[in-house]
Amino acid sequence: MFRHLAVTFAAMVLLGLIGSCAKPAVEMEPFRPPAAKDYARPLPPGKLALRKIGPEAYPDFGRGFDNRAGLDEAIRHSLAYLAKPSSQKYFPYGDITHARAVASLERFLQVLATANSPKELDTAIRQEFDVYQSVGCDDHGTVYFTGYYCPIFEGRRQRTGSFRYPLYTLPPDLVKDEEGRTLGRRNPDGSIDPLYPTRREIEEGRLLDGLEIAWLKSPFEAYVVTVQGSAKLRLEDGSLFELGYAGNNGRDYVPVSNAMIADGVIGRNELSLQTLLRYFAAHPDQTYHYCWKNPRYVFFREAPGGPFGSLNTPVTPYRTIATDKEVFPRACLAFISTTLPIVHGTQVVQAPYSSFMLDQDTGGAIRAAGRCDVYMGVGPAAEAVAGRTGAEGALYYVFVKEN
Repeated sequence: MFRHLAVTFAAMVLLGLIGSCAKPAVEMEPFRPPAAKDYARPLPPGKLALRKIGPEAYPDFGRGFDNRAGLDEAIRHSLAYLAKPSSQKYFPYGDITHARAVASLERFLQVLATANSPKELDTAIRQEFDVYQSVGCDDHGTVYFTGYYCPIFEGRRQRTGSFRYPLYTLPPDLVKDEEGRTLGRRNPDGSIDPLYPTRREIEEGRLLDGLEIAWLKSPFEAYVVTVQGSAKLRLEDGSLFELGYAGNNGRDYVPVSNAMIADGVIGRNELSLQTLLRYFAAHPDQTYHYCWKNPRYVFFREAPGGPFGSLNTPVTPYRTIATDKEVFPRACLAFISTTLPIVHGTQVVQAPYSSFMLDQDTGGAIRAAGRCDVYMGVGPAAEAVAGRTGAEGALYYVFVKEN
């Protein structure tokens, strides 16, 4: 799921990408895209996404008091990551040292255990922690939030019957640096071609025959998995084969729905998982026509116990966020204030949402200070919510005060 890259699937739907493959259990409100803003506007070179704010600008942290499911677990996943010596090379982040990042999580666990009311929680943070806010896409703190999830599809480990659309393991000629970034393709003479083949070249040319790790029965489902970066495949015996991100071809992500909207095959106000599913189900011959417009391709490894984020720790529903790790601090405690869809009876409705999160993932489309993705779980129920997530809000990080 390497929000690393794996550009988040549901997020991409909302920003103009693709759809899903499981029928939701609830009705959906029509999706209305936000006013056009450059949410991925890059920061000036060397500038970080966070700036320290004064108490007068703090949100009400008490709003996160009653919403704690999975929070302790997610914090402990971050602490496990920060316990690895390799995590130290990503600090300091501005004035945040590695030791301060660890101390912040440990102290927050203690605060959670002792605060008896929303007011006590808010007061403890105001007294003991410094608060930093993302500068957002506009230097005024505007962050666009989307949702992602892990799909479940029918699949096979060998090609058989209708299961004839492959997913691939990491090719041996793909070269990555120590951060996992793709450098290119190693040639037989040892030199490196910086341009690894595109999605179309890989699929149309069958360049990776013999490296198949799994097979799906729909080219669109295979596309979804390579965009999402993880999946659970239900095998013939009912067991789940779990796939995680292993790498990508280094190409930039290009949203396929831009072309679909330009061609008039779907309307911008009609974008949803279901709209795109219905379109490709009715027009299977158009799958490659549009999907090949996205040159980015993702490779997989078997990853039991996942899905995992880019820190190689498990992601936790409604606790893990994906941000641009070039400008945000890894594994640290965050607080979001935005609008998220919730299930209300038989409908999904939009409602204000504030909660504590852990920054444990990243994504190819999650860039700069103005984007954040919320992980919402596995399967159709998570899809029904993630597929309707898209709203502006604010993103904060809290760090224990230095003595």
